Amino acid sequence: MHPLFTRSRFSLYLLAWVPLIATSVYVLATRGGLRWWQASAIAVPVFLFYAFLCLFAWYPCRATPLGRVSFLRLLLTHLIAAVFISFIWTQVGALLSYFFLSPKQFDTIKTLFGPQVNAINTIAILIYLLSVAFHYVLIAMEESRRAETQASEARVLARDAELKALKAQVNPHFLFNSLNSISALTSIDPAKARDMCILLSEFLRMTLGLGEKSAIPLSEELALLERFLAIEKVRFGARLQVEEAIQEESRALLVPPLVLQPLVENAVVHGIANLPEGGVIRLSSQCHDGRLSLYIENTFDPECTPVRRNGMGLANVRLRLECRYGTYANMNVDPRANRFGVELSMPAETGEARQ
Repeated sequence: MHPLFTRSRFSLYLLAWVPLIATSVYVLATRGGLRWWQASAIAVPVFLFYAFLCLFAWYPCRATPLGRVSFLRLLLTHLIAAVFISFIWTQVGALLSYFFLSPKQFDTIKTLFGPQVNAINTIAILIYLLSVAFHYVLIAMEESRRAETQASEARVLARDAELKALKAQVNPHFLFNSLNSISALTSIDPAKARDMCILLSEFLRMTLGLGEKSAIPLSEELALLERFLAIEKVRFGARLQVEEAIQEESRALLVPPLVLQPLVENAVVHGIANLPEGGVIRLSSQCHDGRLSLYIENTFDPECTPVRRNGMGLANVRLRLECRYGTYANMNVDPRANRFGVELSMPAETGEARQ
C-alpha cells in the first residue's frame, strides 16, 4: 500500500501542489487571456491529475531500490516513466483546453504555449523526477521504521526468553534446597520429613498452576509464600517467626510470580538458619503515588561465618524486575547491624493476571 494513502498524508501531499496550481491559474488568466474560471477549470484538474500520476513513482521506486540495481537500469526506468507520464499529462491538458475554451481562445493558448511545449514537458519531467526522489525518501523512512520495529520485537523476544529462563531457575533452586533438607530429616525425624514432602508437593502444584503468567496478584504471591514458609517451619519450628504488614489495597496489585520467594528463601538460609534461638522475617507492602513497595527483612548473626552464596536469589530477582519493568523498577539492599533488608519498588499495576 502506498504510504500516502491515508487521509492526513494525502491531504498534505495535495496541499504541496497548491502553489503550483495557483501559479498556473495566474499565468493562464493573465498571459493567456482566459477568464479566471476558465483558467481554474483547466489548471486545477490538469495538475491534480498530474499529482495523481506522480504517486505512481512509488512503484518503479520499489522495483528499483537504491544500491540494489545498476545505475543504468535506475536511470532508464525513471526516464522512460517520466517521459511517458509527462506526455499523458500534456495530452490531457490539451484535451481539457479544447473542451472548456472557445476556438479563438484555444488558438490563442496554442499560439502562446505551443512553442514552449518542450519546456513544459521538461518541467513536467523534472517534477516527476522530484516525485521520484521524494518517494525514495519515503521508502528509506519506511525501511528505517520497519528495521526499528524488527529490532524492538527482537528485544522484546530476547527479554521474554531471558525472563522465562530466570523464572525457570527459581523452582529447581528451591527444590534442590528442599530435597537437601528432607534428606537430612529422614534420619533425624522421619515424620517431619514426610510432612515436608507433602507440603513441598502442594507448593510445587501451586507453582505449576502459574504456567506462563508474567504477573499475578500480590495476594496470590503471598499465598505461595505461606506454603513455602510452612515447609520451612517443619525444619525450624518455633525458631522461624513471620510478621506481615500488608497494605490491603496492595493485595490486588500485580507482581512477577515467585519474585518474593527467592528473597524469603535467602532470609531463611542466610539468616534464620544461623540463629540457634531463631529469628523473625518481616514482610510489608505499601502502595503510594502509583508505586508498589515491598520490603523483606530478617534477623541474622553478624558474627556467624557466612554461608557460601551463589548469588542466585538476589541476582535473579533484580534481573526479573529489569526484564519486566526496565528502569521503572529497582531493588535496594539494606544491611544493618543484625538485620538484612531488601526493598523492591515497581509500578503499581492492576488488572487480571497476565500471560
